[in-house]
Amino acid sequence: MKLTADRLDRISPSLTIAMTTKARALKAAGKDVIGLSSGEPDFDTPRNVKDAAIAAIERGETKYTDVAGTPALRQAVCHRFKADHGIDYKPEEILVATGGKQVIFDALLATINPGDEAIIPGPCWVSYPDIVELAEGKPVIVGCDENNGFRMRPEQLEAAITPKTKWLVLNNPCNPTGAAYSAEDLKKLTDVLMRHPDVWVFTDDIYGKLVYDGFRAATILEVEPRLKDRTVTMNGVSKAYAMTGWRIGYAGAPVQLIRQMDKLQSQSTSNTSSISQAAAVEALTGPQEFIGTMAAAYKRRRDMVVEMLNAAPGLRCHKPEGAFYVFPSMQGCLGKTTAGGRTIGNDEEFCIALLEEEGVACVHGAAFMAPGYFRISYATSDEALQEACGRIQRFCKGLR
Repeated sequence: MKLTADRLDRISPSLTIAMTTKARALKAAGKDVIGLSSGEPDFDTPRNVKDAAIAAIERGETKYTDVAGTPALRQAVCHRFKADHGIDYKPEEILVATGGKQVIFDALLATINPGDEAIIPGPCWVSYPDIVELAEGKPVIVGCDENNGFRMRPEQLEAAITPKTKWLVLNNPCNPTGAAYSAEDLKKLTDVLMRHPDVWVFTDDIYGKLVYDGFRAATILEVEPRLKDRTVTMNGVSKAYAMTGWRIGYAGAPVQLIRQMDKLQSQSTSNTSSISQAAAVEALTGPQEFIGTMAAAYKRRRDMVVEMLNAAPGLRCHKPEGAFYVFPSMQGCLGKTTAGGRTIGNDEEFCIALLEEEGVACVHGAAFMAPGYFRISYATSDEALQEACGRIQRFCKGLR
């Protein structure tokens, strides 16, 4: 008798985590490895946020909370949505989960029936399609080309919608490309959505505060408030507040959906950590200047990385508007042989050779539904990035 459930055959382990694990193993074995595969800020959590967590411990706030989050945190989330985007949510329209990934999991498993379709602009984060598959739905990947800044065009959305479409899942700014949608960009998409009243929208805005050159990433409901009764607006504290390990994601959505997500979560993890929730209240309501300081550093790093990658033979790197990733094309390296004697047949072979020969860990583009590219996270020190990009240049110059 087969041990594992058939549903697990539909999904794969996270390939970003797999590459990070491989890099750590090589590093533990003594190899000089620079890890650019993990989507995690290298900044420490702000001091005021850590102090809030310590104070909560001292007050004895170490018990279970409501599954959907403490009243204080749900109110803080409402405050942040209003302050950042002018969206009015009530606490009963808010769910707090153990990271943004659980919010996505809760929403999609609570709504998708077998055969339902979810439109996902690609390149996309590795987990979206697998979560749809786990819910017995069908991910519909809409390829967004580099010539349009990796953004989905309204005519592409229109063409992808069928009678089976349940969701549009939009990541703004996007992991892995850093592509971001302005209010003008989103208006073209919301015009399409208004013509299709049965399609729900899940907007993942986790990188929304990390944008550069004066760009502002909008969100669906500030552009088209009439979509509120079929939109989930997701965010969290992991990226903007350097709190990945605290595991706090949250969403605003119609009450009837929040109740179903709450029911699902009550039978899985229940509430997230009470201490993390206290820290998140301070992050969302306390001083916000830290974000600007961090974003300025990311902008400097982005500019350096883009310049150095574009100087590497065979690579082409688009300059993104947000997040902390670049997504260069390596198609000019295909069919060539490395200095170590490996033939580069695809993006995965490129990344494995780069890791083993030069000690630079990246993630291949096929993991994000975009063969021929690879992802670099520039959420690490300037010195490490400069050294890593120098190694990438050397690796590409050595191809024959």
